[in-house]
Amino acid sequence: MLSEEKINLSKTRLNIAKERISFAGQIMELGDYKTVANRSYYAVFAAMRAVLALDGFDSKKHSGIIAEFRKNYLKTGILPKELSFIIDSLVEIRQGSDYDDFYLISKEEVTEQYHNAVKFVNTVEKYLTEKFN
Repeated sequence: MLSEEKINLSKTRLNIAKERISFAGQIMELGDYKTVANRSYYAVFAAMRAVLALDGFDSKKHSGIIAEFRKNYLKTGILPKELSFIIDSLVEIRQGSDYDDFYLISKEEVTEQYHNAVKFVNTVEKYLTEKFN
């Protein structure tokens, strides 16, 4: 049985993921594609942390969160393995858009990233809702 503390932490992180993906959608309309890529990535990151909160796992490193999530939820088939592709794609684009001054991202690329992030967050939300009930 899950502790109330772990459930509350997971719900808080899920809400953060939903807020970030909502913000990304709002920014999309303004044409700030680098910010959309960043917020889409961080929505997925928060969603992974929401799931891992139920295990009592956290890490200061993004790579640690991603590795633990993949090991416990994607490789085991608990969540769809296709989510791994979404993580890879978002990491690559977020790093480029955050750290490369000359990185260009097209509307089509960022739209795909955004929709993938929405899919990821929705999948995690469905999984967590089932776990909470």
